[in-house]
Amino acid sequence: MDWFWIAFISAVLSAAAAIMQKKVLMSIDPLNFSFLISALTAIFSLPFVYTINFATLSNLSLAVLFGKSVLNALAFLCIMTALKHLEISRALPVMAISPMVIAILAFVFLGESLKPLEVAGIILISIGTYSLELKKGEGALHPFKVLSGSKYHRLLLTALALISISSVIDKALLSNFKLPPMTFLVFQNFFFLIIFFVITIVYRRGKISGGSFSLEKKLVILLIAIALVTVLYRWAQFEATKIAPVGLVISVKRISVLIASIAGARLFKEGDYTRRAVAALLIVGGAMMIFRD
Repeated sequence: MDWFWIAFISAVLSAAAAIMQKKVLMSIDPLNFSFLISALTAIFSLPFVYTINFATLSNLSLAVLFGKSVLNALAFLCIMTALKHLEISRALPVMAISPMVIAILAFVFLGESLKPLEVAGIILISIGTYSLELKKGEGALHPFKVLSGSKYHRLLLTALALISISSVIDKALLSNFKLPPMTFLVFQNFFFLIIFFVITIVYRRGKISGGSFSLEKKLVILLIAIALVTVLYRWAQFEATKIAPVGLVISVKRISVLIASIAGARLFKEGDYTRRAVAALLIVGGAMMIFRD
């Protein structure tokens, strides 16, 4: 199958996971959700263990992978907390601005040049992000107040920073340490389980459930579906990177934000649908213009 369609399937599955996450988070707190998903994801990763060549692993590469998994786990918890309290069409597009952040940081601190297409992408992302938070009857500075003053938007920006740092470590692990993508994926999923187990134990003071905690059958099914879809979309993304450059695959994968934002806004009956859809389109379109391997 052509790499584009594999990456597109990954995007669709990722969007489906995001919508189901929002649905489940209406009934579960973000920490319990993160722990349960990490446990189920680790279970669904077991079939891939046989692909790992343990002889090629080093203690240093695993230590670095664990450290970067901590960053990703904290970012995931921040995103899930924000997603629980914000509308999906407001939360997800903000996470798509990461290419702009990485490109600007590389320009400022590493002296990397910005191509005209990348500058255009940054402008589109800026316009889209501004439009996303603009409300009728509010002043022109309202979007800036929301992004800086909202607790949950600050969590998204924190997650964005953590993911940006993590992406640099990802490149080092896959390129410098020559860690095979599937090995990377499997170990990361098991590390997530360990990390969220520890966080949950500490936060709940020794009690995983944090008191009375029960799940309806429908929620259990959704949790299993989310974990399964998560493993599948990550696997599809890695398969696509075997055929095409990582930058191209990630660009197509960002379509998931657009799909989830538009479909989620409809499903959860969020207001001002057209403006939010256009804003999400601008952000994702701009992100796809910033091509960075």
